[in-house]
Amino acid sequence: MQFLYNLFISFAEILLPVLAAFSPKIKLGLDGRKAVAGTLKAEIGKNDKVIWFHAASLGEFEQALPVMEMIKEQLPNAKILVSFFSPSGYENKKNHPLAEVITYLPLDTSKNVREFLDLAHPEMVFFVKYEIWPNFLRELKARKIRSFLLSGAFRENQIYFKSYGSWMRKSLEAFEHFFLQNKKSQELLKSQGFNNTSITGDTRFDRVSRQIEYNNKLDFVENFLQGDLCLVAGSTWPEDEDYLLPYINKAPKNVKVIIAPHEIKEEKINALQQKIEKNTVRYSQRQANVEQFQVLIVDTIGLLGKIYSYANVAYVGGAAGTSGLHNILEPATFGVPIVIGPNFSKFPEAKDLQQLAGLFSVASAKEASFMLKRLMTDENFRKKTGMVAGHYVNSNTGATKKVQSYLF
Repeated sequence: MQFLYNLFISFAEILLPVLAAFSPKIKLGLDGRKAVAGTLKAEIGKNDKVIWFHAASLGEFEQALPVMEMIKEQLPNAKILVSFFSPSGYENKKNHPLAEVITYLPLDTSKNVREFLDLAHPEMVFFVKYEIWPNFLRELKARKIRSFLLSGAFRENQIYFKSYGSWMRKSLEAFEHFFLQNKKSQELLKSQGFNNTSITGDTRFDRVSRQIEYNNKLDFVENFLQGDLCLVAGSTWPEDEDYLLPYINKAPKNVKVIIAPHEIKEEKINALQQKIEKNTVRYSQRQANVEQFQVLIVDTIGLLGKIYSYANVAYVGGAAGTSGLHNILEPATFGVPIVIGPNFSKFPEAKDLQQLAGLFSVASAKEASFMLKRLMTDENFRKKTGMVAGHYVNSNTGATKKVQSYLF
């Protein structure tokens, strides 16, 4: 199986330049990976102390961030190296001030792995959640580099727990310790003989809980709302917008809507705006009289975390389709009730919050309209639901301190 995996990765490396001609996203990743070696040579010296964090995309980066901050406090002279697998993660965070070096992760071929580790020479490595790259992990083990899985989450249908998955289980031996989100993950690993585990929880709770301590004031949002009720629809995809549009188009005048689509491509923003029957303005085209509009489309990145602080109700996108639910903890930390689509079985925090009645799942536009209308019109129900969401975040913080106590 290891041979077939290596064959597949080598084939992918040959095929990607062909696919890049038809996919801007693949081309972006391919071009970015061509620059990895040059970036490492330019930014990392032979005597630098390097701590490497690898995140698949934005969500995993957010999980790593509290631990990166802690490492900086403990090892102020160390260089933080962050690698991303996806262009969406890299492009959004490539200039983040906490890391000295930010790059793509090369494809997991033996040659790429050796070159990357030779140039980066990390002393400590953190892979986030479920980023398992066999060749990287085998080489890390061979070089005796301290490696950890951060906010790890395992499911019994994964290859590690199948009869044919021994070669992938072998790669897990590279980890000195597994910092896990839940007991189920720990039990699955123990069933395969891995006892170097601890249940630390999800570091995202630490990340989002700190947002309250920051300055979240946004003048343009306050000018837009003028004290009206606010629905924030964050990280939405077209499937989510299909759920939301019937409610938005009939929303009463005292309810204003802020939509922050996941993709801010011009053609998609145009398509969304044409479907909205209310007076609509974009963030990039906002005017002095922004309060005269009822719908604001945020066609930029980096503001959603602060915008959630103004929400009375939040709809979080991704679960109406198959792209994956986005971060519900960002609005929850502000004590905001949350509505999502139906496809969230792989997101334990959503299942937990639903059971606590701090989150509601809808499976159609009709259900979305009903729930949003109820939350907007019933103040007691809205506040009670929001309190549940806020308490859920507060009661699950502390993962970073547990990681710190192990490392230092």
